Amino acid sequence: MPEHSEVARIVHFIRKHLVGKTLSKVQAQHDDIVYGKVGTSAAEFQKAMQGKKVVGAGQQGKYFWITMSSPPHAVMHFGMAGWLKIKDADTYYYRTDKPADKEWPPKYWKFLLETSDEPKTEAAFVDPRRLSRIRLVDCPINEIREHTPLKENGPDPIADKDIVTESWLIEKLRSKRVPVKALLLDQANISGIGNWMGDEILYHAKIHPEQYSNTLSDDQIKELHTAMYYVFTTALDVLADSEKFPEHWLFKHRWGKGKKNQPSALPNGDKITFITVGGRTSAVVPAVQKKTGAVAKDIDQKENGASASKRKRAIKEESDSEAEPSQKAKGRAPKRKSAPAVKKEEPEDKKVDTTGIVRRRSTRSRN
Repeated sequence: MPEHSEVARIVHFIRKHLVGKTLSKVQAQHDDIVYGKVGTSAAEFQKAMQGKKVVGAGQQGKYFWITMSSPPHAVMHFGMAGWLKIKDADTYYYRTDKPADKEWPPKYWKFLLETSDEPKTEAAFVDPRRLSRIRLVDCPINEIREHTPLKENGPDPIADKDIVTESWLIEKLRSKRVPVKALLLDQANISGIGNWMGDEILYHAKIHPEQYSNTLSDDQIKELHTAMYYVFTTALDVLADSEKFPEHWLFKHRWGKGKKNQPSALPNGDKITFITVGGRTSAVVPAVQKKTGAVAKDIDQKENGASASKRKRAIKEESDSEAEPSQKAKGRAPKRKSAPAVKKEEPEDKKVDTTGIVRRRSTRSRN
């Protein structure tokens, strides 16, 4: 799933290739999930964008937007496997070879943009898994972040650096009792951190991902704050080009899981192990990331079932089909008691994908 730096990469390409140009042709294929789930239709999107000038682009965490010469504006996120392709431009990340975009329009497109200038620029939003979201927000440009879905998401460590301070982070972690990895992944707390960034941040902060957030010391949280900005800014400086990430980063050596004759280890020999935290596979370096406080498994042995159930509901799996933040806050009705019955199969459209992240990787081995 594209995380903060990958989304920043796309914002960079939008500014480079689309900003300042008029969209002479817009095509949108209706998708009752990608558009419909957030109350927009392909026809509405096409009408709102057609003939207008692109005046800007911005980002808050995993969300990004394209601002037009007049409202409404397009606000989007990529879900698990969405992306924005620009014809003849290498917008990809996690790879060094230029993508084969000879086929145009590309498969699984949701909208196509074409500019009026010569040579014209063509762009396509694609998503084979249909977990992305495309919506229109009708407001002045400078008020986009005051509307759903951005207003329900936490601050962006780069755009809101004055908010995400050490003292803010201390208060945030102390106010919750969840594994620190799960807290970092929850977009309602902090925008932009996904699975690999969360692991990278915790590795550099020397914090175990299972440890409860409210058991971390002030010094540990300060290290976490420092590591967060280090990972964010370093990845941003190279526009998420993983080939340019530092060689000692966990990211460069975590992909050997399950592969024969390719053990996961850092250049200094420290082994990388894999555990599940908050429903997500987490890469951990035991030699560095020590448990210094209570973790979920320790508490499970001491608490009764009711408390454990309440705690599990608090450990939210990050899913970038990403239910709207406003939905996350909804309570649950009490369960009704009934006689034992045969368990019914859950409808296919309500099942949650917990298999992990599908990401584009380099065709070369990351050794």
